[in-house]
Amino acid sequence: MELFIQYTLSGLTNGAILALAALGFVLIYKASDVINFAQGEFLLVGAYIIYAMIAQFGLWWPIGMVFTVAIAIGVGVTVERFVLRPMIGEPIISVIMVTIGLSSVLQAIVKMIWGSQPKEFPPFIPSDPVKILGATIGADRLWAIGIAIVLLGAFSLFFRKSREGIAMRAVADDQQAALSMGISVKRIFAWAWSIAAVTAAIAGALVANIVGVSGTISSFGLHVFPVVILGGLDSIPGAIIGGIIIGLLETYTGAYIGQGLNQVVSFIVLIIILMVRPYGLFGQQIIERV
Repeated sequence: MELFIQYTLSGLTNGAILALAALGFVLIYKASDVINFAQGEFLLVGAYIIYAMIAQFGLWWPIGMVFTVAIAIGVGVTVERFVLRPMIGEPIISVIMVTIGLSSVLQAIVKMIWGSQPKEFPPFIPSDPVKILGATIGADRLWAIGIAIVLLGAFSLFFRKSREGIAMRAVADDQQAALSMGISVKRIFAWAWSIAAVTAAIAGALVANIVGVSGTISSFGLHVFPVVILGGLDSIPGAIIGGIIIGLLETYTGAYIGQGLNQVVSFIVLIIILMVRPYGLFGQQIIERV
């Protein structure tokens, strides 16, 4: 029973971080119909930036996190303005290829600045072991769960209550109607990419605090795709629930079955969902009549 609790908490940690990264992915898709294959690299950039702020510049971690968020916003706005905006109206395959190319560029920039060797990350979240119902787990994982819950709750309130959040929802529902109401769709696109970069950067910082800083963090972002397919490409609640399901599934599979199956089980789920329910658990089913 103790081991089950420990595995559950570990799975919830991974699921919460995946949900954060998936939130940005869903936002970009809802606002601009773009599938962002560079979301994993946004995590990588966030991890290395917080590493630079704390380990290289010696900043106190809250200040380092503020700088990380500010830089992430800049990266998101820059990508939207100079990479994606010129692609408006182009075939969807062209936009997808651009995001794939963007992922390679971001990886190359990270390697050029910090090299390809893993870095020892100075943990800014306590990692002392904590006993819960007889199970032992690092405090950093509990902190990661709590931080992710707070951020996901804050963003949910932002989308429901703030003027910008309501405008983003309007653009996601109908861009032409939003334009007719005086909403700047281009500004909303910039907001979507900025929030996606911020959530991914924070997720990357949480991953770095637990496992260290290396290029493998971007592979963590690959598991965002099963999350958003499972929850629904256009569903924010689906991203949260999908993250929790995939996080728990991978942890339980690795603990009780092992043999590397935990590395591919989420993609097996992805294939099954695409075959059975391609719009996900909470995605909007669109029927086109011709």
